[in-house]
Amino acid sequence: MVKNLNYLFTSESVSEGHPDKVCDQISDSILDLYLSKDPVARVAVETLVTTDLVVVSGEVRSAVEISKELIEKTIRLTVKEIGYEQKGFHWEKIEVKILLHEQSSDIAMGVDSDGNVKDEGAGDQGIMFGYACNETLEFMPAPIFYSHKILKLLSEKRHAGLIDGILPDSKSQVTMVYEKNKPIKADSIVVSTQHTENCSQDEISQIVKKVINESLPSELLKDETSYIINPTGNFVIGGPVGDTGLTGRKIIVDTYGGSAPHGGGAFSGKDPTKVDRSAAYISRYLAKNIVAAGISDKCTIQLSYAIGVSKPLSIYADLGDNGSISEDSLVEFLSDLVDLTPRGIRERLGLNKPIYKKTASYGHFGREPDQYGGFGWEKLDLVDALSNEFK
Repeated sequence: MVKNLNYLFTSESVSEGHPDKVCDQISDSILDLYLSKDPVARVAVETLVTTDLVVVSGEVRSAVEISKELIEKTIRLTVKEIGYEQKGFHWEKIEVKILLHEQSSDIAMGVDSDGNVKDEGAGDQGIMFGYACNETLEFMPAPIFYSHKILKLLSEKRHAGLIDGILPDSKSQVTMVYEKNKPIKADSIVVSTQHTENCSQDEISQIVKKVINESLPSELLKDETSYIINPTGNFVIGGPVGDTGLTGRKIIVDTYGGSAPHGGGAFSGKDPTKVDRSAAYISRYLAKNIVAAGISDKCTIQLSYAIGVSKPLSIYADLGDNGSISEDSLVEFLSDLVDLTPRGIRERLGLNKPIYKKTASYGHFGREPDQYGGFGWEKLDLVDALSNEFK
């Protein structure tokens, strides 16, 4: 069967004020709180939000005890920073329930090293995927990258006071036209944003269209591109008042927008011994460096782990239709080049730092590494080694 090279592909994003993203940010803010006090703390935090209520539960093991008062303060500050000061969900007025307990000793036994013979094992079993492509300068698929960019810019303008009437909860969806497997234009762009009662749909449309035009390259926006803005006609009731949120429900938004496989594990609230998170980051790191080295136009990496076992059970690479080298030789080289044990991943990417809250909205990938060690998996420091070996 001949593969179709001309098609439409769609990805969506949600803003920091979406109920599920509120939960991801709360979970990661608590993770950052623990890591700021104890870099080797073990944390697995889940959050639920609904009208006037935040519930946090999960498992923690740390040498530093953190009071419920400080955890609650962190939760309220996170909600305040997002911008929730509305009836039904106000950072000062929400009820906060904290239900954290000690990490299972059975899990700890499998993950901890003994300082001598046994290296640290993976914090869980599972499969993790990383992906990169050359559709954007950030090596991300165009639909998810621009979906994120629209909402991030809308949020930045809201926080800066440059626009009026826009509230925290919003969604975007970008459909790209592909020809010969390359994105050539935006077919349609959907944005739904929460707003105040006195903000008209015409005003919202003008604000959002301007943000879209600033977010996408002009060559991707054509006369025939369809703009669909607040299609229900009204979006006043939003956030946790309009919909219950849970940590980990936006895993496709967090990664590649459906352009690549997903292992199924969520990221937020988990310390980096959990390979759901750390192995997904190292997989992206490998894939991005491979594409940046010119070895292929796109690359998918899969890793698999067993709980308590340090080395990956399998490493898989797919270079798509135009890879210039043997995938078997690439896997062998990567195995020697990078330590893929949980400890090796954490040390290479600098993951035992309070760097996670900022990952919990607008995607974990396609971001710039920062001065505090955040987004270290986006570095391109393997390109020379890959180029020297395979070119």
